[in-house]
Amino acid sequence: MNISKFFILFSGLCLAMAVQAQGVIDEVVWVVGDEAILRSEVEEERLRAQYEGQQIKGDPYCVIPEQMAVQKLFLHQAELDSVEANESSVSHQVDMRLNYYINQIGSKEKMEEYFRKPSSEIREEMMVMVRNQMIIQQMQQKLTSSIKPTPADIRRYYNTLPADSIPMMPAQVEVQVLSFEPPVPVEETERVKQRLREFTERIQNGTADFSMLARLYSEDTESAKRGGELGFVGKGQLVPEFAEVAFNLNDPKRVSRVVQTEYGYHIIQLIEKKGDRINCRHILIRPRISADDKIKAIGKLDTIRQLIAADSIQFEQAVLRYSQDKNTVMNAGLMINPNTGSSKFEYQELAPEIAKQIYNLNEGDISQPFVMMDQQKNREVCAIVRVKKKTDVHRANLTDDFQTIKSMLEQKQGAELLHNWILQKQKTTFVQIAPEWQGCDFEYPGWIHD
Repeated sequence: MNISKFFILFSGLCLAMAVQAQGVIDEVVWVVGDEAILRSEVEEERLRAQYEGQQIKGDPYCVIPEQMAVQKLFLHQAELDSVEANESSVSHQVDMRLNYYINQIGSKEKMEEYFRKPSSEIREEMMVMVRNQMIIQQMQQKLTSSIKPTPADIRRYYNTLPADSIPMMPAQVEVQVLSFEPPVPVEETERVKQRLREFTERIQNGTADFSMLARLYSEDTESAKRGGELGFVGKGQLVPEFAEVAFNLNDPKRVSRVVQTEYGYHIIQLIEKKGDRINCRHILIRPRISADDKIKAIGKLDTIRQLIAADSIQFEQAVLRYSQDKNTVMNAGLMINPNTGSSKFEYQELAPEIAKQIYNLNEGDISQPFVMMDQQKNREVCAIVRVKKKTDVHRANLTDDFQTIKSMLEQKQGAELLHNWILQKQKTTFVQIAPEWQGCDFEYPGWIHD
């Protein structure tokens, strides 16, 4: 979500709150089972959708309460089936959203002013919303878990698709990568550690504030905006070296020793512990790699490339021997698309440096050595890449796009199953709709029983 859209959304939420605060007469407009849907809830959701720019197909006073009613059917079934959300995951999602909101608005106090509610109340409302979303998603997954089309089902489905319904597949590429970081001189490592020790001394003797130093010097740019604060996280959400030190801190007035992780060097200060979660702030500084070190690394990669070209070593063997990319080293260097879980990438999904290198290469070609940013660690690495396979723009077919067609069939069967489940559930659920809210063309025409 971009910043302008974010503020539009919050304006909508605040307007909804203002409408309620002005004494708008509320009433129950739907009852589903023993759950009521209020006019104010429908109005707030309508305003939220309006300010987010979401298009509602049809009368919002028909579409929105029906959507809420469907959600209540899933939540009721989830209660019967003992489907529950993982509270740790709920808390994590809420903390992430709150941290994002605070970061975008500027402070917790400004967020409270924006919502016209204390942060504790905002958090509790978010907990309910996120918990319900997770429960509904799990319930739907449970209902559709039996959908497992066979290869024969997928072929039959594909053969029945009209030609104009078969999607066009964009140009895609599969890429293998071999990368490593140029070695950092001992002198540079010591410089960074000494800088952090100086920060610690200034904080401990009261001549500087941790938050201020984090804002000025931390190279974790997102947390630096919040004075280094990470928000509440569980141990598993942090890299092990960081977590081990952070979770052993007990005095908020003290600063940790210098901690080395794959991202660089840190000092940490405890803010608060809450159960199995912790909120702390940190300052991150990364050692600098000199131009000479980059040149040496490029030379090493060029030698490896020549050995591969001379068939003295296979690319896959070179990856195992030299690559430091832990995400690909055990996969023969093959990159996996985090958005799809497959090895296929559209060009815009690749790091710009990689896309530029492979664009004019053919299958089997290896790029010249180059320097790129490791997006996860936010630091430079040297790499060569090999094009494993290229696919031009084409209509989906069973040979190249079997998984895409399988997903299309699963989505179709899942939607049909859930639609029929809702129709059946309507027959056994008490539903009452206020008379002036009944004249709708509902998606599920079973809400009003004869």
